Amino acid sequence: MHASGRPAALLGAMATALALILAGPLPAQDGPATAPAAPAGTYLAARAAREAADLPRAADLFAQALDADPSNPWLLGNALAANLGLGRLDRAEPLARRLSETGLPSPYAVLVLDVARARAGDWPGLLSALDARDGNPLVDGLTRGWAQLGAGDAAAATAAFDAVAADPAFRPFALYHKALALALSGDLAGADAILALPESEGMQHTRRAVLAHAQVLAALDRAPDALALIDGEFGPDLDAPLAALHARLAAGEPVPFALVATPQEGLAELHHSVAAALAPDDAEAALLYARAALALNPSHAEAAILTARLLESLDQTVLAREAYALVPASDPLSLEAETGRADLLQAEGQDEAALEVLTRLAQDRPEDAQAQAALADQLRRMDRFAEAEAAYDRTLALTPEGTGRLWYLHFMRALAREGQGDWPGTESDLRAALALAPDQPQLLNHLGYSLVDRGENLPEALDLIRRAVDLEPESGAIVDSLGWAYYRLGRHTDAVAQLETAVTLLATDPVINDHLGDAYWMVGRAREARFQWTRALSLDPAPKDEIRIRAKLDRGLDAVLAEEREAAGLPAETSGG
Repeated sequence: MHASGRPAALLGAMATALALILAGPLPAQDGPATAPAAPAGTYLAARAAREAADLPRAADLFAQALDADPSNPWLLGNALAANLGLGRLDRAEPLARRLSETGLPSPYAVLVLDVARARAGDWPGLLSALDARDGNPLVDGLTRGWAQLGAGDAAAATAAFDAVAADPAFRPFALYHKALALALSGDLAGADAILALPESEGMQHTRRAVLAHAQVLAALDRAPDALALIDGEFGPDLDAPLAALHARLAAGEPVPFALVATPQEGLAELHHSVAAALAPDDAEAALLYARAALALNPSHAEAAILTARLLESLDQTVLAREAYALVPASDPLSLEAETGRADLLQAEGQDEAALEVLTRLAQDRPEDAQAQAALADQLRRMDRFAEAEAAYDRTLALTPEGTGRLWYLHFMRALAREGQGDWPGTESDLRAALALAPDQPQLLNHLGYSLVDRGENLPEALDLIRRAVDLEPESGAIVDSLGWAYYRLGRHTDAVAQLETAVTLLATDPVINDHLGDAYWMVGRAREARFQWTRALSLDPAPKDEIRIRAKLDRGLDAVLAEEREAAGLPAETSGG
């Protein structure tokens, strides 16, 4: 398995190890046993804003509530969380100090104060705070290692990381951070020895670990080994940071170890890992650790993108766009940040604004296939199919043979050509994509359904769709295609069986319900046919389909088919679609 496939299990283990972190007494949405002394309206509005994850409003309202009840720990905790979620460390720090003075333990107050001490270079103060508390053994143990290195005691830092590594559950994280600390201290050979350990000895070859190892090897003047490492772990499909590093190595440029440049950045790497581990299960908690990582290392592009995605998951799209904007244009991840920002604009219905972002991106990066593909996708979503096809042409010209996503680009260009009514071009791209990915169910289904819909090569179409169903038997859309193929072949009883299954799998799809109605009509179940057509109408079909469905309800399918055949100059017939 390539490195990109491993982080899920590793982060799951970290999430389990972090259970103690989230056991604090200040749950985000539960109120205190006794209402605060703040005015009831302010208190209720603050709580509602908190439950809605409206962080700016929550921060303002909790601040107002604290004016009336300045020592209430529940208000302090929620005000702190809102401000930290917004990245306002200057406001979160005094709240954390006030909350600590209440004597009520809070993991987020601890987090904010630890970050404040590290930002101030107060490593002795951070070590004293660690000594004074019984915290999470993983996070506090790794924090101790970075604090010792910040204090200038490399031997004590190594001992701290080794202490965490003694627990098998924590060993992968401890080894990774120990390797980073050794590389930062100049012991590149020691870092290489750890990062090269097999997984059987606890070293997980995650994406970040491979990135760090490649930089270490390059700094050791072992660029060929670094290239072989990246190629062996990831193959030709590299994300932007790995692709940029690969290009520099291949060009013979000097590459220093730069994943972390200071102990403070090492601590940021820890908090980014925590955030990534928590993200699948607790977006609000993950956001606080992602913000902590950014506070310690504002240039941590991956933390900025994670922050944006977490805010997006909390429906805070304006804040998410602001987080994407934290990634500078010079960073390899800026393309991902800009496409993420455009996706948010598009999701908000601001198609032209999204197109403007992606057009500028493609113009700035004329040789970047991903930038051209992002523009092509947006043009296709806006039904500007000719322009989309031209952008996919540029993308395909820039994409090397053997790249894993080549089939997808042919598929997308097929959709752009289909939107222009260019069936020969569509079929050519679909078949090119299928040659590259012969077991891709969406491809099999799309080509098969297209052939069925055109009444061409029906035996081949049926075979393609059957293969797709075998690969994804729970896909209502694909099972519908099989039912419709049977319908077009005149096998109406078989069609009913498949389309009934499809409706069970995807009950709210107007096309599938319409298809089932047609199949019912053909086997003499007219009442059920009219029920399905009526249901299809209630599911907001496309305008053209709505007209046809109403005609079938008014005159019956036989009459509609006869009218359509007459309009096409064909002899009268009462079967087919």
